[in-house]
Amino acid sequence: MTAPHTGRPAPVARAEPALPATTPTAHGAPTAPAVVPGAGAAAGAAVPARTPPRGVLPALCATQIAGWGVLHYAFPVLLPHITADTGWSPAATTGAFSAGLLVSAAVGVPVGRIIDRRGPRAVMTTGSVLGTASVVLLALAPNLRVFAAAWLLAGIAMAATFYQPAFAALTRWWGPARVRALTVLTLAGGLASTLFAPLTAVLAEGHDWRVAYLVLAAILALVTIPAHALALRAPWPPVEHADGSAPASPARVLRSRPFLMLAAAFTLKGFTVFAVVITLVPLLVERGASATLAAWALGLSGIGQVLGRLLYAPLARRLRVGPRTVLLLGLGAAGTLALGVVPGPLPLLVALAVLVGVIRGNHTLLQATAIADRWGTAHYGRQSAVLAAPVTVAAALAPVAATALAGAVGGYAHLHLILAAVAGVATLLALGGTPGAACRRGRGGRKGAGSAGVMPNPTAGRGGGAGETNAR
Repeated sequence: MTAPHTGRPAPVARAEPALPATTPTAHGAPTAPAVVPGAGAAAGAAVPARTPPRGVLPALCATQIAGWGVLHYAFPVLLPHITADTGWSPAATTGAFSAGLLVSAAVGVPVGRIIDRRGPRAVMTTGSVLGTASVVLLALAPNLRVFAAAWLLAGIAMAATFYQPAFAALTRWWGPARVRALTVLTLAGGLASTLFAPLTAVLAEGHDWRVAYLVLAAILALVTIPAHALALRAPWPPVEHADGSAPASPARVLRSRPFLMLAAAFTLKGFTVFAVVITLVPLLVERGASATLAAWALGLSGIGQVLGRLLYAPLARRLRVGPRTVLLLGLGAAGTLALGVVPGPLPLLVALAVLVGVIRGNHTLLQATAIADRWGTAHYGRQSAVLAAPVTVAAALAPVAATALAGAVGGYAHLHLILAAVAGVATLLALGGTPGAACRRGRGGRKGAGSAGVMPNPTAGRGGGAGETNAR
């Protein structure tokens, strides 16, 4: 879509169209005209400065904390309690949870398509209801089969309420200011484990895992259902095209070489990121750290992840989308390699773990802005869901695969060398993961039109701040 934005006049003849000088906001007040690059044939055309609807960002921050905390982070805390009480094997119990993640990857694509057309309110409210029902079913499950079915239902809820639909909502409503909103959202989401892991532990120790899940279901319902139903009522902004043309079908983008290479890069990156998180504690124990120190290192790595999200916006303002992607994936490969080759001392290994966390925090926002920075926001929901689906599958498979591979190659240090090589391949794939026009945007568009049917907009590509392209 063409989003309102501000920046330098576009030097190209085929440019983003102008919108009307004033349009009503979500609250009925007209916005002031703003000068936007590439708006119509002439530079300096006026378009409305988009005013995000009030209450959406705080509501989504609260629901992401509750959703991730209840549907994701509570499970590893409750796992030993579940297996001890029921006699189910840890592998089978964890497999049910992983199946839910796979369902969320598959359901995410139609969810994204619905959000593109109708907005997030109905989808995310329904997802909250399903999420609550799934957690109640987990608590009451009489056998492993029902327990697994509950996780399949939870997978649908995850697809409808987790980051992807929230990213789609903020990207469309916030337009050029999306990076700031996405940063705030992911910072809030990072608090989910901090708040809900200890709360879940207290509930499990004071009662049992079933009571814990029932209490968490009540929290999920009270926080997310009314927030999604009441805060997401603002009109869904249309995709504006002054020439009357409809936005390009996303199918062409999804079949394009840049998209396929980017998806492959992010999938390999996702596998290595989750594998490193899962195996960091045993790696440090293998290096001579105590279990307590290794756990602290993992916690500090999480703090580094939050810091990384704060650093993304300044980086996005300084680097175009293509170099930014290659840099961050390359740094991820280098950090993983360092963990594999540096034997100590332990303080240095802890510092490396924090640094890897900083890089990982940038990766979250890198993926959140990947579609809008390359292909615009008209079909963000569907395209970002397709991009995220294999990453989610990789995340579901990474714990089991990484642990098995560590045993096969002779330890966690050797595993990290392999993971670094995989991350290096992801970096190389990312070199081809940006359309030609997006590669050149941000430097005045001196090289003219873009490649493969992508309209250049020379001020875009820096964190989604100034402009967008649409595949044609």
